[in-house]
This record gives sequence, structure tokens and C-alpha cells, in this order.
Amino acid sequence: MTLVKTKLGRRAFIKNSSLASGGLVLGFSWLASCKDTVAEKAMASTLEMPKEWFEINGFLKIGENGVVTIMSPNPEIGQNVKTAMPMIVAEELDVDWKNVIVEQAPLNTDVFTRQLAGGSQSIRAGWEGLRMAGATARKMLKDAAAKAWNVPVDEITTEGGMLHHKSSGKSAGYGEMASAAAKVDMPNETPDNIEVPEEIELKEPKDFKIIGTDRMNVDGAKIVTGKPLFGIDTQREGMLIAMIVHPPAFGMKYKSMDASSAKSMAGIKDIFPVVVYPEDAEKQWSDGGGIAELVAIVGNSTWECMQAKKALKVEWEQVSRLESSKYHDEALTELLNKAPDEPARKDGDVDKAFKNAAKVVESVYTAPYLAHNTMEPMNFFAHVTPEKAELLGPIQTPEFLEKTLVSVLGMPAEKIDVMMTRMGGGFGRRLYGPFGVEAAVISQKIGAPIKLVYTREDDMTQGTYRPSYKVRYKAGLDDKGNLIAWHVRGVGTNDDLVFENRFPAGAVDNYLAEKHSLETNITTGAWRAPRSNFIAGAEQAFMDEVAEAAGKDPIEFRLELFDRAIKNPVGDPEKNDYEPERYAGVLKLVKEKANWNSDANKGKSRGVSAYFCHNSYVAQVMDLTMEGDTPNIDKVWCAVDCGIVINPLSARNQVEGGIVDGVGHATYSALTFEDGKPDQSNFDKYRLIRNMEAPMEIETFFVDNEIDPTGLGEPSLPPISGALANAMYKATGRRYYNQPFISDKPPLVG
Repeated sequence: MTLVKTKLGRRAFIKNSSLASGGLVLGFSWLASCKDTVAEKAMASTLEMPKEWFEINGFLKIGENGVVTIMSPNPEIGQNVKTAMPMIVAEELDVDWKNVIVEQAPLNTDVFTRQLAGGSQSIRAGWEGLRMAGATARKMLKDAAAKAWNVPVDEITTEGGMLHHKSSGKSAGYGEMASAAAKVDMPNETPDNIEVPEEIELKEPKDFKIIGTDRMNVDGAKIVTGKPLFGIDTQREGMLIAMIVHPPAFGMKYKSMDASSAKSMAGIKDIFPVVVYPEDAEKQWSDGGGIAELVAIVGNSTWECMQAKKALKVEWEQVSRLESSKYHDEALTELLNKAPDEPARKDGDVDKAFKNAAKVVESVYTAPYLAHNTMEPMNFFAHVTPEKAELLGPIQTPEFLEKTLVSVLGMPAEKIDVMMTRMGGGFGRRLYGPFGVEAAVISQKIGAPIKLVYTREDDMTQGTYRPSYKVRYKAGLDDKGNLIAWHVRGVGTNDDLVFENRFPAGAVDNYLAEKHSLETNITTGAWRAPRSNFIAGAEQAFMDEVAEAAGKDPIEFRLELFDRAIKNPVGDPEKNDYEPERYAGVLKLVKEKANWNSDANKGKSRGVSAYFCHNSYVAQVMDLTMEGDTPNIDKVWCAVDCGIVINPLSARNQVEGGIVDGVGHATYSALTFEDGKPDQSNFDKYRLIRNMEAPMEIETFFVDNEIDPTGLGEPSLPPISGALANAMYKATGRRYYNQPFISDKPPLVG
């Protein structure tokens, strides 16, 4: 076992020995890990978060019958942390999983920290802290048993929620010792206190019994039977429905309205302008995309509110440029042709290397804005009174929502109660919580409990989109086909796109990474695997193009570069974000599993791609055929190194979901603008992947190691567009540079 310092104080524990059942309640609150810089570097490259992002805690109750309730602190958006996080606690507690009940914890910044879903970091950031939670509780139960039986504590063993003393033959369930553990006396302390161990032993991975085994989603039965788990399901006595009307175009704001006809319609209670964010409001980063002033419609039902929206006459005024997709494309191109004042990274002499190169390959890749389009539309319940504010809904950032509400409502945090529901998709959209603020302000204004509901059009046209991007790659080869120069320059709307310290940085003698950001009033934000979701595919498609120019197999070409980064890295290897050994490892694994070089597969239209993001490594091979402009994907092989896999069943689901999502958006989806107004407002014009267009088969392989877990919710998405582009090239003989691929037509000749 591994011995670790708990770094806990007595106040980190909450005990209640007066439970009706006579059980024990333990609360835990501490930093996720004794490693103070966990995930900091990686998260800085995706979203700018405060240090609280890296904190975690756990909470559990043990009943007298041995049943254990484990609270899951983080928001559940389909990544299955509500199952995985309690699995980690249960493993170290050494309890039988069938005796575990899982509950969603509410927002509680006194007891819990880092209650946030984003960046694929919930498990990674919580790994050590959750293990400590379970192991500490187990140690305290052993101490209680040792005192009750008057035997040395190191002679007591645990298994499946039972305590045993082999030589005396004594045994007891955790429930029997729970109350005793709550009454352990300590010198100079009252009997009501619990002794907090200064250090505890954690299991070795080889001894895991729960971690690494398939466990069904703890909400699975409720989901398939339609139980109310999601925010949209919320029903409360006296609850009204609220809807909003926001400016029709970016660059406009509210001026006036004529609500005379709409107010008289059946079921409508009130229609009024509402200032969501006063000028002096202390906004959080999670308020990105929030509109300062809107029109609110409150009524008895969604249908009645929707009819009133049609009759409502609102006048808007222009306050800034009404931008179009054409303007953005031209502005991005202008920046792409301009060298920034300082490079993000420079190794060697790139200009000289290109002058001396035997071959130079250069390509530009583009991607449009994308909407998030979660299956469950934005919604939030709020009941705000002068005494308190009760909020309930699907939010990835509840703590930051609460902080904004303190300012906007003029109410102290202790009077604001934010509770989380399960989410019907997040993908980064619910990192931004203006819809929760809107619900609270509307409830406060009308003096009644309300559930705010967005229509699909409200969500798709209000913003917080995936940015649009352009990136240019240039590579130089010597006369033997060796890569001697690499130049990448990227630009995005409100985003600088390039990860300068990722592969092939450190593997090329002459390397230059540059980036720009185009400021725009169209609101953008995190979209599943920020930046990586586009640049991974562009990089990997270009890597294949360079490998072809070098006359080399695309996998062998990549492995040569990894070998260089391992044996003779360029520059300081500590600067590089990736570990080349692990990166090469997934590529070798997928090569083996897909039988890359077998004679039977040589004639197939197949593409390969590999990428590192969110601290994990993914490599993919895809086989497809083309039907006109549409790819029919036969199979995807996917190799993943994400450290220890908590729940293989859920892990496979996450990988497969990321692949399907990545294929769909790279192939079909785009959001465009004319005079600041989105051209697509619903699924009649915004194209998503359909069931028959998903890969026919996906086979996933996880690298078996004992490295602490890393991200998994996002890493399988970014590289798949590269594998897709490379396979489509094999099938059609032409390269695909512009997403969505379904619209990327070859230029007319003659």
C-alpha cells in the first residue's frame, strides 16, 4: 500500500452520531492532491479558471445496516462522474458496491470545492482526494473496532464492508462500528469529536476490486424509465413558466416594446424588460455570452409564452458593427497573412531551413462557428424571495453562478441555495450560466417561482459558439524525406487557436508557432475540447500530406518524429506538453489492432490520426467508403492512454460518443451570420449527424498502466476529423481542407 499524508484538520470533518439510524456521517474537504500543481498547466490552455478549479472533496454516510451513501460532488453532464467518483471512494473504503447509494451533492462551498464539470478534469483532479476520503473513513472504522475489541488496529482487516480480527474470530459490519467510530475519545477532546488520522494507506492498483470493473450508470434505470432527473423535468407548486426575447443580432440592444396585444393573451401573467446584469454587477468568467437587458414573458405554460412571443413587438437599436461570416473570413485571412510581433515558440532557424529544403508543403485549413445544441434546452428553476433564493437546474459551474447571484440579487451567499440536476448534454455550453442568472432575476421581479425555458431558437441564436478558425501549416523536407522545418500560424475569433508546445514541437530542429486572435462581438466560448476540436484534425491531415510528400507510411513518419523527441529532443523537453513515449504507444497499439500493414487492408480507404489533449493520448484508424460526397464509415479503431480506467463500460461510452460527435460536426455542421444575425436557428437549417451516418463499428483499446487517471470526456473527439479527412483523401484522391467536409468542393477548373 501507499502511505500518504492526509493534510487534514479536524474542521475538515463533520460528524453526526445522533442519526435516527445510529449511523455515522463524515465530511471531507481538502485539496484534491498533495501535488499542488495538478492539471494547472493543461487547464490554462483551454479555459482560464481560478485555482479553485483544482480542489475536490467527498462526503459519505454509513448507516447502522452497513448501507453507505456517497455524495457525488461534481455536476453530471453525461460523462458518468456520478458513478465514477463514488466508485473511487468505495474502493478505498473497501465496501461492497451493491451496498452503496449515490446521491448528487448540492452546491456547498463550505463542505465541497471544485464543483465544476469542464476540461475533462473531474476524475483527474479528484483522484487522490476521493481515495483519501474512502481510506480515511476505513481507517477510522478500524480504529473503532480495535478499541471495541481491545486488539491492535494493525491486526484488523476489511473486506466488502466488514471488519475482521482473524486471531479472535471477531467480525462486524461497518454499520455496527459506525456509531462507535463517531464516539471515539481523544486526549483533551470531548467524546463528540473524531480522531483524524495524520496519514493513511492507499491501495495498490493491483488490489482494486471496484476500480477497473464495469459498473452500470447509477441513474440508468431512472433515465430509461423517465424519472424526473433533468432540469427540464422540474415541477413545483405555484410555478410559472418564463421565456425570454433577446436581440435578433449581435451588435444590437433593447430599446422599447409594445406588449399590449401579447399581455392580453390567454395564460400570460406579465411581460416586462429585465436588466439581468446591472452596470455595477460583479460578473464571473462564467457569465460569458450574457445579455445585459432582455424581455421576459411569464405565463402558465411554455405554449402560451411561445404564442405571446409571436405577438410581442420589440424595437432594438444598433450599438456596434453587425458582423457577417464574410467579414470574419476576410479578417481571419488578413491576420493569417500577418506575422505577430512575437512568436509563441521558435526553435532553430525556420526561414533558413525552408530555403534549403528539397520539398516544401503548405496548406490552409478552416472551420466555421458551431452551436452546442444540447439535447436538453437551457432551463433553470428559481424562487427568489426577500429571505432567500432557491435555484435548481443543469449547470456546469454552480459555484460561479452563486457568486454572480450574490452581486446581481444583492443577497449574501448563505441565503442562496443552488442545486444541480442531471444535464441532457453540456459540451461546454453550460459552463456559461447567464440562463440561471436570468431565471433568478425574473423570479425576483415577478415575486413567484418560475422555470425559465429556452426554445431551440433562443439557444442557437443567443451565442457562446465554438469560434471560427483558420490555420496555415508549412513543412520543409530534405532530399531524404526527413522533416527539417515546421511552421504553424493559427487565428480564431476571440481565440488564438495554436498550442505551441504540443507535437511536433520538440521533434523538429526548426520549429515556429505563431498565433492571433480576432476580436468580434459574436460571443464564443468553450466547445467540447476547446481549440483541440479543430486544430487536431487540421494538424493530423497535414501530417499525412507531409508524409506522402516524404514518400513514407503515415504511421511510420509520425513514429520517426516521436523517436526523435524521445532520444534527442529539440530544446527543453520540459516545455513540451506531451510525453513522446506514451504518444507513440497509442499509435503503435492502434497500428497493431487495425492490422495497418496487412495485405488484406492495403486497398482500403483508411486514415490515421493521433493527438494529445486533456492529459490523455488517443490514436485512431478509420476505414470508409464514399457515396457521392458523403462518407460511409465502416469501422474506427481507437487506442487510448488515459491512465487508470475507473469504469471501462463508461469509458468506452465516452470514447464512442466523442468519435460520433467529432465525425458529425466535421462533416455536416456550420453556423453562419449575415448582418450580425445567425442564418441557422433550428435543425431545419443546422445539420447534425444522423444515426445512419455514425460509424458502423467502433473498437476501443485502453493502455493498461498504473498511471493516475487523466481526462476522457473530450480527448477522443479532436483527432477523429483528421482520420476522417485522411481516409476521405484515400477514397477520393483529393484533400479536404475546409469544414464541414460535406461542403468542401474542389475548385472549378477552366
